[in-house]
Amino acid sequence: MKVLRVRHGDAAFYAQLVVENSTVVCLDRALGLPDPIPLAEVAVLPPVTPSKIICAAGNFRSRLREMGREAADAPMLFLKPPSAVIGSGQAIVLPQASARVDAEGELALVIGRACRNLAAADVAKYLFGYACAGDVTAVDLRALDETLGRAKGFDTFAPIGPWIETEVDNPTALGLRMFVNGQLVQEGNTSDMVVSPFALVSFVSSIMTLLPGDVILSGSPAGPSPITPGDEVRVEIDGVGVLINPVRAEPEATPLQ
Repeated sequence: MKVLRVRHGDAAFYAQLVVENSTVVCLDRALGLPDPIPLAEVAVLPPVTPSKIICAAGNFRSRLREMGREAADAPMLFLKPPSAVIGSGQAIVLPQASARVDAEGELALVIGRACRNLAAADVAKYLFGYACAGDVTAVDLRALDETLGRAKGFDTFAPIGPWIETEVDNPTALGLRMFVNGQLVQEGNTSDMVVSPFALVSFVSSIMTLLPGDVILSGSPAGPSPITPGDEVRVEIDGVGVLINPVRAEPEATPLQ
């Protein structure tokens, strides 16, 4: 099932996308919207509103080889703020503070139920589903800091979408590709992960409580690509979806009112 988060009138809610007739069906019975709603009559929102985004660095063997590193027992984790999330069709904004920004395609795991200390065998019961995602990095700023918070945390640096796919037969065998302006720059398969998706959720849950809507970005294959204003970034994951984001430059900074 493909699940969108949409706004209809004054209400924001999760809805099932019915591709055949381009409608959505509200999944919140309390809103009293039993009839299908034409997709053209809703505003599609980013599909997640997480309390946190947990990211796994160095979780693909091809990426580790590219960096000249060996596979470790567990990937390095870092966090992105919820304010970094955008949906499909929204622009990745390149900050004026950075001269080099890279994008990487990733599989996002969306938590459906609060959990802590999960065994890998129990993870499926706590997952809401899967989505395409991008991990965007201000590469030149990464070299200036001991942590990744600044380089990874800018607004728009966590594109996720276009929907949450709740039915994936085998998350350990999904083809993943990223294109920039139609040119293939990344290609891999989740079978190349050092820590598989369910094992990764189990590992993260051994460290912190995961809440409904939280997102785990599960790592990226070799080939992160620099992006510039005017580019289009496309992440495709077999059986999950296609995430498309334009790229633009940050305008002159103004205070947030």
